[in-house]
Amino acid sequence: MSGEGPRRSGPGKPTGKGKPVGKGKPVGKGKPAGKGKPVGKGKPAGKGKPAKGAKPRPTRPKRGHAPVPAVPADVHVEDGMRLQKVLAQAGVGSRRACEAMIAAGRVQVDGHIVVEQGVRIDPVRQVVHVDGVRVQVDEDKLYLAFNKPAGVVSSMSDDLGRVSLGDFMAERPERLFHVGRLDSETEGLILLTNDGELAHRLQHPGYGVPKTYLAEVPGPVARDVGKRLREGVELEDGPVRFDSFRLIDSQPGKALVEVVLHEGRKHIVRRGLEEVGYPVERLVRVQVGPVHLGDLRQGRWRVLTRTEVAQLFSAVGL
Repeated sequence: MSGEGPRRSGPGKPTGKGKPVGKGKPVGKGKPAGKGKPVGKGKPAGKGKPAKGAKPRPTRPKRGHAPVPAVPADVHVEDGMRLQKVLAQAGVGSRRACEAMIAAGRVQVDGHIVVEQGVRIDPVRQVVHVDGVRVQVDEDKLYLAFNKPAGVVSSMSDDLGRVSLGDFMAERPERLFHVGRLDSETEGLILLTNDGELAHRLQHPGYGVPKTYLAEVPGPVARDVGKRLREGVELEDGPVRFDSFRLIDSQPGKALVEVVLHEGRKHIVRRGLEEVGYPVERLVRVQVGPVHLGDLRQGRWRVLTRTEVAQLFSAVGL
């Protein structure tokens, strides 16, 4: 006898002194291999915090609908104006605030997100969006709202010598044109601009820009008039459907109604109301898209606000 005792196979009980081999838990009956936490199910690669010094990835603007081309492009114009200065001059905010917007990826030029501060652009040729809303950065573009009096023809000049829109714009050096027309006896809001693309789209029936009118008609007004106009009435040049009809006021012998249409056919409001038995005695347009006539006096004009211009662009997909 050597006195060493039985040899152990590990830190457990001596071999042959415990339970017989094969009588314990069967091999492989514990937790199956691979049933723990699956490999790769933690945080996806690249989704943690960005590496120090890495530039933040620009995000798409959350509002608006400015297109974002898939292929990046260099929008920098060497002899242009710094983007933050262009935005500040357009009234978007202070230059420092505009720099923060650029860094946050909220500004697009020609549909491409810009995050660098040194970019220069051509405000006449390039299109800028902030948070998906177009900003008018071309200082040469002009947008006016005019309250047309009755008896004024909707043209910039008149061969017959009648009073026209151009007579009220004689002091303006820009070459302006009117957006749509109002017949001679219709009063109210008409837009004028030197932006041909916007003017064209505002007049195009495909964009469906609504126009709101107040009309004085003989009273009382029957209850079914609004339903008939919304369902559509047949005119000599085709049917017309009014977007809405509302009775504003009713007095003995006359009534004031509000109608909304997105069509622009000649005398469409007058003809539609006359077709249902209510010839118009006085007609005033009070709104075009987002632009309201408000308290603008007859024969006067005002420059549209930056917000109004942006809303007009959005209404026609610019």
